Order: sequence, then structure tokens, then C-alpha cells
Amino acid sequence: MGALDADAIRQSLDEELASVYLYARLEAAERGRAATLFRDLRVESIKQAEIWARELERAGRPVPVWRPGGRVRLVGWLVGVLGPRRILPVLSAMKVRGLSIYRGGPAGDAPSPAAAPEAIAPPRVIEESWHRAASRGGALRAAVFGANDGLVSNASLIMGVAGANPEPQVVVLAGVAGLLAGAFAMAAGEYISVLTQRELLEHQIALEQEEIRTMPEEEIEELALIYRAKGLDAADALVLARRIVLDPVRGLETLAREELGLDPHALASPVAAALASFVSFAVGALVPLLPYLLTRGPAALGAAVAATLVGLLTVGGLMSLFTGRSLVWSAVRMALLGSAAAALTYGIGRLLGVSVS
Repeated sequence: MGALDADAIRQSLDEELASVYLYARLEAAERGRAATLFRDLRVESIKQAEIWARELERAGRPVPVWRPGGRVRLVGWLVGVLGPRRILPVLSAMKVRGLSIYRGGPAGDAPSPAAAPEAIAPPRVIEESWHRAASRGGALRAAVFGANDGLVSNASLIMGVAGANPEPQVVVLAGVAGLLAGAFAMAAGEYISVLTQRELLEHQIALEQEEIRTMPEEEIEELALIYRAKGLDAADALVLARRIVLDPVRGLETLAREELGLDPHALASPVAAALASFVSFAVGALVPLLPYLLTRGPAALGAAVAATLVGLLTVGGLMSLFTGRSLVWSAVRMALLGSAAAALTYGIGRLLGVSVS
């Protein structure tokens, strides 16, 4: 094992003991293969914790008595109350391994021993093509839903203000303020969300890389346990795990996927995500505002209503691409919901305008 400072060793020991604690909770919450997997992973984590404890002693530091902190206790409680499937991102952040068992059904998909290398670690060109396609699909979905948020929220705001029958400049001011405030809020939220996810991925992958370097045999055993839980016999699982872990590139990628349920290629840019969120929201929010920028009076209100309705039908139809529902049904449903929100705020604005006047 390479030289590590005592603080890094202590951190690794704490994380491994936290894993032991959580594996016990996961084992109690599961049945069958999943329970067996988490029991075996708990045993492996105990072995790794013992290794880190010995390293800490060699570094001249005493091994402290470990007690689960508040965060670990909370996650353990959530496992018991909500079940593992509902908190997979939280478990991944806690470096709980074996989460890939929840993909494709209760026991996961067992790899075929004969085709295992290709099935587990596909050729690079195929893998990159798939990730680009998935990324484009996710970006399109985010753009559609971002535009929908901007359209519904700003239409409701503009209709509410217009209901009070103020000067046209007031409606324009409210619409512009709603567009900018909403777009900046969406961008900031998306930036933090993607940055947090990226930091989690980078941190966990770095830890996994260090463990492959310092404890390859333990990593091989853990990966073999996961493949056994997916249906491979012990001998095939061990051979496959050894072949994968000893490959520097595919080993890290496979361990990140199979142990932590993470995708090493999903490191999106926070700035790009924030910009896309800002633009998509602003485009949607501009639809009900544009008529007020081009005309005045009752014509502007009528045009805003018409533009909003067309926008809702369009966005609703696009949403059918991601839901599998009928295009017409999705479009009509979105139009009804968005129109109801706008009509409600218009009515409230009308009442407030009358009472104030």
C-alpha cells in the first residue's frame, strides 16, 4: 500500500465503518439475493476497515472507538423507513457499494460469463456513442420542461397583473421581472444541482481509484460478490471481476457503475447546464410577454392568451416524447392545466384590482 498521511487513512477508516453500519441496515431491509449481497459486502468492509486500522497504527495514530454520526444514523433510518430504492443517490454519496443490483429488477441483470467482457465493458466507440445519445436525450427533456416552467409561471404572473387592469407598462415590467427572476433562479438551481452531482462523482471515483491502487484484491472480491448476486456462480464471478479490475480504464468505470451505481461519463458542465436552463426558461417566459412588447390594450391581452395557449399545446405535445402518452392527450392536458392556472391568477388580479380601486 502506498504512503498515505494519517488523516487520509483515518477518513478511509471512518468511511469503511460507516459502510459496515449501513450494510447491516440494508441487509435487514432486503430479502433474498440482495440481503445476501449486503451481508457479504458488510463482511468485506469489515476486512477493509481492519486493513485501514492497521495502517493507522503504523502511521503512529491510535485507532479510535467508532460511533455512527448523525448523518450515518439518518441514512440508516431512511433505509428502514423508505427502503433502499428510494434513496439510491443518498446511498451512493455514502459510498455504499452494490447499488447496481437495483438496475433492471430486484436482482439486477446477470451478465453472461461467455460474453462478460463485452457485456460489462463494451468497446469504447459504442460506449461513447450511447452516452452522447443519452446526453442529448436528457438535454432535450430538460429544455422542454424548462420552457414549460417559464411559460406557465410567467403567463400566470402576466395574467394576474393584467387582471387588475393597470397601465400596459406595469404588465410589461411584471413580465420582464418574472422572466429574469425565474430564469436566474432556474439557472442558479441547476448550477448547484449539477455541480453537486459532479463533485460527488469526482470524489467517489477518486476514492475508488485509490482503493484499486492500494487494495486491488479486496476490490476484486467486492465486484465478484455483486456478480454473484446477479446470478453468476462464484468461480465465473471471481474470474470476471479479476479481469475487469486489473484493466486500468475499464476497471475503474465498471467499479463505479457496479459498486456505486455511478456513471463516470455523466460529468456534465455546471455552467452549460445553468445556461441551458436559463435560456429554456426565458424562451418559455417570453411567449406570453411578447404580445405586450409588440402591441397595447385589449389586443395585447387577447394575443397573450392565444400565444400562451399555442405554447401550452406545443410543450404538451413535446412532453409526449418522454411519457409515451398520446400527443393529442398530452397537448390538451397541458393546455387545460396551464389555462386553469392563468385563469385563476387573472381572477385573483381582477378581484384585487376592483377592491383597491
